[in-house]
This record gives sequence, C-alpha cells and structure tokens, in this order.
Amino acid sequence: MNRKRSLVRRTAMVAASGVAALALAACGGSGDDTGSAGHGGHQATESASAAPSAPASASQGQHNAADVTFAKGMIPHHRQAVEMADLAPDRARSAEVKKLAAEIKKAQAPEIEKLSGWLTSWGETVPAEGAMDHSMHGGVDGTGSMDGMMSAEEMTALENASGRAFDTAFMEMMIKHHEGAVEMAKTEQSEGAHTPALKMAVDIIASQSAEIEQMRKLLGKK
Repeated sequence: MNRKRSLVRRTAMVAASGVAALALAACGGSGDDTGSAGHGGHQATESASAAPSAPASASQGQHNAADVTFAKGMIPHHRQAVEMADLAPDRARSAEVKKLAAEIKKAQAPEIEKLSGWLTSWGETVPAEGAMDHSMHGGVDGTGSMDGMMSAEEMTALENASGRAFDTAFMEMMIKHHEGAVEMAKTEQSEGAHTPALKMAVDIIASQSAEIEQMRKLLGKK
C-alpha cells in the first residue's frame, strides 16, 4: 500500500511539474517574442488582406488611363505604318524592303483590331480613320511631331518616290516611326495596367527594335 501511495504521489508531482513547465514556456513566449510575434501576426494579416487585390489589379479586365492613351495613340500610329507599307510593292526596288513592308503590315494590322476592341470594351471612342490625316502632327507634346509619325509632306514625298530612292526614304522614315512606337510601348510598359496591352507593348518593343536594326544594316549596304 505504501509503495502504491508513493507511486501515485510521484506521478502527481511529475504531472504538476509538467504543467508548470508548460505555463512557464507560455509566459516566456508571450514575453520575449511578443514583438516578433506581433509583427508576424501583423504581416500575415497584411499579406492576407493584400493577396486578393493582387490578382484583381493584374486581371485582364483591369485598365487605366495609360492603357487608353496607349491604344488611342497606337491605332493611328499603326495605321500610318500600314499605309507606308502599302506603298512598297509598287515602288520599292529591294526585295528585302518589300518583304519588310509585308511583315510590318502583317504584324500591325491585327494589332489595330485588338486595340480598337479594347477601346470599345472600355466604353472609349476608337480614333476615326481620319484621325491619322496628319492634322495630328501639331504633336501631342507640342514639339511638332507625334511619336515619330510622318507629316503630310513626308508621306507625299514617299508616295512620289520609286526604286532606290523609295527604299532609302521608306527605311529612314520607318526607323523614325518605329522609334516612336517603341517609346510609346515603353510608356505603356511602365504605366499601364491591362495585361494584354502590356504584352502587346513588350512585343512591339522586341519586334520593332529588331526591324530598326535590320533597316539600319540595309541602309549601310547602300
């Protein structure tokens, strides 16, 4: 009996000391670690509340003023590039220039459709065909030029050129034109919010930068 009692007593003491240890650990945790635990809890709450908004801001339906400016500016810009490219088959002498013009038209005509579709879905007005009638060339920045677009006089000179003279004029003008488009795309890349528009901006920068290099090399051959 005495042995049983001492065993029970010993078991009770062990249990009591275990409870005390747990209590001390809990107290220690809420003391020294309060700052970090508090920060951790705060950060977790912040990240949890921020998490749902991240996908929303990157969603394809989201757009901002920069996206609208990009679409409204790039539509007439692309239209003029297509207009310039349409002159090449009958006027260019170089097969490389004719091929380049065809590639420019093939890439930019579908982009005009996409840009127009976005503006319509946003409830914005799509620039009319006449919006690229060179009246815009007072310049959006007041400097007399709009992101590399050609003036009415430059377009007339290109239309009247042929052969090697056309090839040179076409590439010199298109380099300037492409450089303007690349700048517009870089602005969209840094300020836009619409995922498909941002992707188009990346594509424009890559493809038109490559074409600028190609045209510079071709001009160097002449």
